[in-house]
Amino acid sequence: MKKLKDCCRHIPNALTILRFILIPFIIVSIVKNNYLEAFIILTLSGLTDILDGFIARKFDFITNFGKLIDPLADKATQVSILVTLALKNIIPMWFLLIVFIKEFVMVAGASFLYGKELVVSSKWYGKLATVLFYLAIVSSFAIKYWNYTYQTLLPKFDIYLYYLALATTIFSLVMYYITFYKQGYLKKENLKIEEKIQE
Repeated sequence: MKKLKDCCRHIPNALTILRFILIPFIIVSIVKNNYLEAFIILTLSGLTDILDGFIARKFDFITNFGKLIDPLADKATQVSILVTLALKNIIPMWFLLIVFIKEFVMVAGASFLYGKELVVSSKWYGKLATVLFYLAIVSSFAIKYWNYTYQTLLPKFDIYLYYLALATTIFSLVMYYITFYKQGYLKKENLKIEEKIQE
């Protein structure tokens, strides 16, 4: 029984790795203008995200590696899709630039804190930004798939969602900074802290 539990312990991380594997398939579908296929694969990716989190919490399989790699899989999926959509002129390049800067700051900060033996887990505002980005991306897929039929009723609906997602993601960046600053993790005298944040 113990061996079975030890084996199952790796399921959440395996599902997270699967999300990385699905990224090229989503990109190829977008490039080929097969937006329905891209939506299906993205939905599968999202379901694995929900499932790995559920299993990890339900059976107490939460690991520091999982806390680090799970949000990274989200970022890799989002950024890869956004780059592809920008290259196809579906979203503006300046929007992509802001996303890149924000993600660079987040990854650099998480790596720095991880080096101090502090694992950064996702907060509600970070998850909200992720959900909004997914909704915006799915809206773009729908609008392209139905040949802009919905744009006559809801002009640039997907772009408005991207703006909302961008505002939320900037808000989350500020909140992460404030949270860790208040807890002393970003103060010079406390940079050697060994306390780990529990999810």
